[in-house]
Amino acid sequence: MSRRCELTGVGPMVGHNVSHSNIKTKRRFLPALSPATLQSDALGQAFRLRITNAALRTLDFRGGLDPFLLKASDENLSPRAQKIKRQLKAKLAEQAVAA
Repeated sequence: MSRRCELTGVGPMVGHNVSHSNIKTKRRFLPALSPATLQSDALGQAFRLRITNAALRTLDFRGGLDPFLLKASDENLSPRAQKIKRQLKAKLAEQAVAA
């Protein structure tokens, strides 16, 4: 399982530990991933994704999973999230035709 956010694509970053004597050694900054169950209103289904805590705050700000996925670019999304986005677009197109 990779250490990458499924919605924002945030992964490990590289930096330095700096000692008191200013010696620099390489280190990795890992993203704060947490498993979250997210509800899709349009699909009426819950999805379990590993996302960063920052992405969870962004989801709350944007109004849920559906608006976030519709606005997100496909390059950042994981294959699972892209599949959910395609299902969501198909469902919304189906509802637009029926209306």
